[in-house]
Amino acid sequence: MREISLFKNIPEDEIEATIKSLNGRKVSFKKDMTILSNLNNASDVGILVEGSSSLIRIDYNGNRTIVAELEKNDLFGGCFSDYMNEELSVISTTDCEVLFVEYDRLIGKSGLRLLNRETIIENMIEILVKKVNSYNRRIEVLNKRTIREKLLEYFHILEKEQASNTIDLPFTFTMLAEYLSVDRSAMMREIKNLKDEEIIAVKNKKITLIYR
Repeated sequence: MREISLFKNIPEDEIEATIKSLNGRKVSFKKDMTILSNLNNASDVGILVEGSSSLIRIDYNGNRTIVAELEKNDLFGGCFSDYMNEELSVISTTDCEVLFVEYDRLIGKSGLRLLNRETIIENMIEILVKKVNSYNRRIEVLNKRTIREKLLEYFHILEKEQASNTIDLPFTFTMLAEYLSVDRSAMMREIKNLKDEEIIAVKNKKITLIYR
């Protein structure tokens, strides 16, 4: 638990007591399991301890969109309450370990004493600021007009994050289409075009940017 950002700067011998004061419990999930459904009604906040997952929005027509990629240290749950009045779920994309804590205790609404409360709040704000920056990067991708532009913008973002022109996609091509809010078949045709033009090379979920 020492490596979890929410508990940064908390003395190691106080971490377990702090988790207890948050009524924390750790739960394991296999790949493709629902970690939380209908976040609008969630009373818990999840902290991703290991693995990765996706925040999924389902609109009134039943269409799925990946709102965000969730990685180690990310928060989800009560802090996303009332997001666009649509149903949000968190689905594991790998085997995951999640620490659940009570939302009211985390933000100080329960009236109960929370150990290291000021440090916890500071850490939570820092985590959420990083997530806002991630959302802003996604907005940059979605603002591109064509599928090709969206793909290349997203690949360039991953190139910077991974510091390599050979990048690992964090999810499947089906999920990539959901993340980019595009038709999967049209996206795969564009990826083939990019390969044929020798702009990218593709091997499984690895993309190599050849021409930039």
